[in-house]
Amino acid sequence: MMDNFILFDVAGTTYAVHSRDVLHVEMLEQVTAVPNAPRFIDGVVFSRGRVVPALNLRARFGFERAPFDLRTRLVVVQSRARQVGLVVDSAREFLSLDSAAFQPAGSGLDEQSGRYLAGVANISDRLILLLDLDAVLNTADELPGSPGPSEVEPWHAAR
Repeated sequence: MMDNFILFDVAGTTYAVHSRDVLHVEMLEQVTAVPNAPRFIDGVVFSRGRVVPALNLRARFGFERAPFDLRTRLVVVQSRARQVGLVVDSAREFLSLDSAAFQPAGSGLDEQSGRYLAGVANISDRLILLLDLDAVLNTADELPGSPGPSEVEPWHAAR
């Protein structure tokens, strides 16, 4: 079955999300810092009439942060009732692929490094990592002293 994906780059690697989960992609302009946010949240942005958290994927994945430039993009996604802007190095591609092209990430990745991945595809000698948006957006288990995900409303729930 064919499915559509938005591709973007973070730290030299190509990632994909289902296009049905992407509301829009835009240039990143101003990010307003917010107090006590997790380390991978740059702050909030005003995007198309809504205030959304800006989640820096470089920081989320444990990579070194990079300064924003003209290629930096905000990929605004929706997962369940949450809207979040993913800060990525660049986003430039829309691709239709057979869903079967993505294989499980494999046993070579430990639980920590593979927990954000739903699959991996090799397309034209290029590896594309499919993100598990729910895992990327779930922060409840990473805040010190916080209850489990089912016990707290996520900080980034849409209002």
